[in-house]
Amino acid sequence: MKNDVLKKLGLSTQFSLNVNLVVILLASYFAIVLNHPIIQKVYQLSAYDLPLYLISHLLLICAFVIIFTLLAWPYLFKIIVIPLILTSALAFYASATYNIMFDYTMMENIFETNSGEAFSYLNLSAVLFFILLGVLPAFLLLKVKLTYNNSVLKTLFLKAALLIGMVSIIALIAVFYYKDYASIGRNNSYLNKMINPAHVYNTFKYVKKNYLNKPIAYSKLGQDAKLVPATNNKPTLMVFVVGETARAQNIAYNGYTRNTNPYTQKMGIISFQHVTTCGTATAVSLPCLFSNMSRSEYKKERAINQDNVLDVLTYAGVQVKWLDNDGGDKQVAQNLVKLEVNKADNSDLCNKHSCYDQVLLRQLPTLIEQEPQQNKLFALHLIGSHGPTYYQRYPQDKALFKPTCERSDIENCSDQEIVNVYDNTIAYTDFILAETITMLKQYQDTYNVALFYLSDHGESLGENGLYLHGTPYVVAPDEQTHVPWFMWATDDYFTNQGINKNCLEKRARNDAVSHDNLFHTLLGFYGVNTKQRQSALDITNTCKVST
Repeated sequence: MKNDVLKKLGLSTQFSLNVNLVVILLASYFAIVLNHPIIQKVYQLSAYDLPLYLISHLLLICAFVIIFTLLAWPYLFKIIVIPLILTSALAFYASATYNIMFDYTMMENIFETNSGEAFSYLNLSAVLFFILLGVLPAFLLLKVKLTYNNSVLKTLFLKAALLIGMVSIIALIAVFYYKDYASIGRNNSYLNKMINPAHVYNTFKYVKKNYLNKPIAYSKLGQDAKLVPATNNKPTLMVFVVGETARAQNIAYNGYTRNTNPYTQKMGIISFQHVTTCGTATAVSLPCLFSNMSRSEYKKERAINQDNVLDVLTYAGVQVKWLDNDGGDKQVAQNLVKLEVNKADNSDLCNKHSCYDQVLLRQLPTLIEQEPQQNKLFALHLIGSHGPTYYQRYPQDKALFKPTCERSDIENCSDQEIVNVYDNTIAYTDFILAETITMLKQYQDTYNVALFYLSDHGESLGENGLYLHGTPYVVAPDEQTHVPWFMWATDDYFTNQGINKNCLEKRARNDAVSHDNLFHTLLGFYGVNTKQRQSALDITNTCKVST
């Protein structure tokens, strides 16, 4: 009965093809279709050299023939290649649509994302691409009956002949075009990260590093930390707002023509205007910015196996708690009290996938009022401006700029709609900061109160064909690496910490700083002494009345 139904649908019919022909067809499909983005990029970088454009296709076809020939064995070929087609179709969609490169950092970000963020990328265009370029070819391969030579020796001979032929063609191309490719590759080393399926290699690297390597021993840092009491003997209450996907170019304090900071504009925010990030994705930037490592020396396996600045603060007697609305702390808060949002209890601010950041403020007063004489720091991890579903990051009554892009396939929106919806997320974050500052002011009689805000990375909104974030740092545009960093405190806070506010404002306007400074600056601003704090990297150090 089942076979009859399949026959009527035309799904039970198999047709036979020689495995070597299938190899060549698959290699051509991967080279011409699934690797179109890198071929197009080489074409652009070659100043639109048509012969090189055509030769690049042949070069990739030969390379894929070699790969698939090595995999073309009975019972093995389809098991490997069908999943490869499916995942490569998804990678092609992301590359063609958003210019995403699937290097190690991107795979790390994918593996460590949450379901809500993953679903935000789901749209009709992605589904259609996946069906047409992934499911359909995979299904056709599934239905093909691969024929092999009966003789093992003949099989090996034909494989060897095919491999030698492909290597010979590649060598011939190298003779005539080596200088062209060397010139392009030397100046654009990121191109190898665009080859599809690079995601397979980098997935293997991620799994090996995170699950197969022997973990390194955990290191304690800053156990000598001591809190210098404020001159007025009040405990300190600080809120550290960890921003998400906010870029400096769209911040009014940094010269943006739109007022994207209407809620805090009269509150005395100090905005650092020249801040660069440690990475272009949360999985890298978040653990990096809290660590004592610079971007150039950062290694995640080391960062998650040693104390960060929040841990050092706890050694100084500060009560530190992490409140999360962005799907996870990336192990930054592994030693801290972590509080996640209960969506069911906050249905007016949450749907099944995400919540507005205002939800984090609901539990803050209760947490502040517990143990009133305790020095405290609350880290609020925002969902902020995370795309592509920017329109889901703020309530409609906070939409200051219209019309907006109300879809996840943002490449189908106009440039202005994308900018408008993104600017609304920046303005809503400003609203969250204003509400937090207003709340802190209510406790200034019993605490010295202050606020930090720092974004983990920026975002591309279509400039030069790039969308979202995660571009390899070496080629990432300023939009992804230039972020806002705000400081706020009462005048009493600056006085009691011995910090010259005017000096700090001058540094904020003029000095180039980065995530490298956060570890040391947070300790200095909070008033914690430890051998781990490097004065040269503490932005507040040169502005202290007495150091």
